[in-house]
Amino acid sequence: MRDEIGRLSDELARDPSSLVFVPLGEALRRQGSTDLALKVALRGLERHPYHADGHDLVARIAVDRGELERAHDEWDMALRLAPQHVGAQKGLGFVCFQQGKLAAAEEHLAAAQALDGDDPSIASALRHVREMLAGHSTSDAQGSTVDASSDATEPAPAPSSPSTSSGQAVQSPPSSVTRPAIGEPSTPSSVPMLAEDDPRYLFADLLGTVDGTTLLLGADGLVLAGAYLVEGGQDVAQEVGAALSGVSDEARRATRHLDVGDWSSIVFETEHATVSMAPTAGDNLVLLATTRATPLGLARRLLDRCAARAVAFLGGGR
Repeated sequence: MRDEIGRLSDELARDPSSLVFVPLGEALRRQGSTDLALKVALRGLERHPYHADGHDLVARIAVDRGELERAHDEWDMALRLAPQHVGAQKGLGFVCFQQGKLAAAEEHLAAAQALDGDDPSIASALRHVREMLAGHSTSDAQGSTVDASSDATEPAPAPSSPSTSSGQAVQSPPSSVTRPAIGEPSTPSSVPMLAEDDPRYLFADLLGTVDGTTLLLGADGLVLAGAYLVEGGQDVAQEVGAALSGVSDEARRATRHLDVGDWSSIVFETEHATVSMAPTAGDNLVLLATTRATPLGLARRLLDRCAARAVAFLGGGR
């Protein structure tokens, strides 16, 4: 295992845009290094936000960390990106079972079996769920009260992905959110549909293989779109937004004092990153942070593209 992780790490270091982040993250997860596995997976998704197996990996790591709600969301995304994703269907069955939703668990395990009828773990899990459903039906017929929440205390079926032995899950979005169905990742229309649905991914396709992140901030520092992930997978976008609240006013005051006209962008370098900012419609602000290895000219071009995307987003379309 150690040799495999070393080999995969070297390959990812040679080509940071490689999809090898998925097997590397899985190897780290199996080793028990879930924090590092999550970091690798999230960094990979920054470059490949529409890679279903990447979301599947994050979901499995989340299950290992006891974060079923997060796993729920990630498997939902994987299934929307790849409707034939067996692992996502099995994962949905697992989480629904844990939540006491036996009918939903049966539905998704049946869908998984239809996709992969040769997987004995699916057949076993599906049989277990159907036996429990039959037992509840008998109790109902006899007038007994069924407590669905008690199902979660039973031994859960253990569906696994085609390449791993861990359980997987999908969670439907809250009823107040309607996510449009999207096609395969190669479908051009899927990119804007996904970004409109989840503002965190608004700029993801613009960055391409560039190692960086983008935020759209309101005049009061409120995060309107984008994400800012740090080591460990924590999203500190809200903290960054709060720290930059009022920066546009400061820039305007500075340019008036210097009598150099209205400000259009600021680029500065720190020890670890190059940070670019530009004002956009409605006194909002676009922030782009890239590694020091990113050429300044490329950072400026990316900032312009992100600013244009922000204008379209704020106007109600992209």
